[in-house]
Amino acid sequence: MAEWSNWSGSVSAAPATLARPRDAGELAALVSRAPKLRVVGAGHSFMPLCQTDDLLISLADYQGQVEIAPDRKTVWAPAGWSLDRLTAALWAQGLSLINQGDVNPQSLAGATATGTHGTGAELGSLATQACGFRLMGPDGTIVECGPDQNPDLFQAQRVSLGLLGIATEIRIKVLPAYHLEEKITRRPLAEVVEQLDDLAAATRHMEFFVFPHSDDVIFKTLHPADPEGPFGGGTDIDESAFRMICDLGAAARPLIPSLQRLMMRLSGKPQRRVGPAYQIFPSDRSIRFEEMEYELPRANGLPALKDAIAHIRKRRLPILFPFEFRLVAGDDIWMSPFNQGPGASVSFHQYAKMPWREAFNEVEAVFRGHSGRPHWAKRHSLTEADVHALYPRAKDFLAVRKAVDPDAKFANAHLSDLFGIDG
Repeated sequence: MAEWSNWSGSVSAAPATLARPRDAGELAALVSRAPKLRVVGAGHSFMPLCQTDDLLISLADYQGQVEIAPDRKTVWAPAGWSLDRLTAALWAQGLSLINQGDVNPQSLAGATATGTHGTGAELGSLATQACGFRLMGPDGTIVECGPDQNPDLFQAQRVSLGLLGIATEIRIKVLPAYHLEEKITRRPLAEVVEQLDDLAAATRHMEFFVFPHSDDVIFKTLHPADPEGPFGGGTDIDESAFRMICDLGAAARPLIPSLQRLMMRLSGKPQRRVGPAYQIFPSDRSIRFEEMEYELPRANGLPALKDAIAHIRKRRLPILFPFEFRLVAGDDIWMSPFNQGPGASVSFHQYAKMPWREAFNEVEAVFRGHSGRPHWAKRHSLTEADVHALYPRAKDFLAVRKAVDPDAKFANAHLSDLFGIDG
């Protein structure tokens, strides 16, 4: 029996088999025989999406290559590749993803299936960039879907949580390779709140980090730029000082407010760097944490953030990590948290060595009170009734799921409870 745990260490499993098939034949043999299975990428989900006692499959060794369309606007990419591997391969061919998040170990399939996103007021999640899928069904056969081919399957698969089959290749939109200029400054939170619309309109990507006990933010922008010679590397935030502050705060919780204000004073020097987009987008995030993220109507984003900060201060909750605030475009994907229009994303973290459940429950109530929907892979407490109340197309999604996988081979206990799946 194998052992598996997610990145933060909060979700673990002992699958009967942990398999790493190398090609479609090996994968089909595994899938056709298994009564139940899940597929795992980098384990960056904080919910038990991959947890199983049966077969757990990794596509990390699955053979494949990037197939570039003649117009160079889309590529077929191996779904099990990490975003790190994929973006490097695209860059070698003179191409870039339209957008990325701030870490890149996740698999392409996992990132699209959960609606993972970066930041940019006019840019959607990674799922909005996907325009085709090759899916292995429960009997081991592969079906292709896209807007004009098996359209209902395609619409359901765009954010599917892995319930419709195993994506072996994904067709994704790309751009000619581009460079980004990254700028990081410290700004007063009140100033950012007042000028948010103008700040968002001034750059392709904008986000900020704010500690619950500080009145300043770490403000970060990314914008396309001309190259400036060899890329010097680096990352957006030096984690060494923050790691010490986390350990001090965990040992002496009353010091947390003072330590956060100290962290902000240490981050006062403006930073700038320019480099290939695929190297500027991701950042080093080696300090382990637990995370909850809610996607809100754009007008509700800042009020929700301010209420969450006020709640933490009032309750004196010992939260060590900052909130992360981003803007994301709306979409039309059935099970996407952004299908209600332009969105604001607020991420709430806690140091992995600290208790998090009680604080997450309290802050989640704040976000839900502002019409928020959770990121599927981040901590949340949705029930089946919540899913149907929040997602008008949930019945359509579940009808497609039942048609392609009537015995619920691809569902685990968590997903069966969440969506009311029998089998």
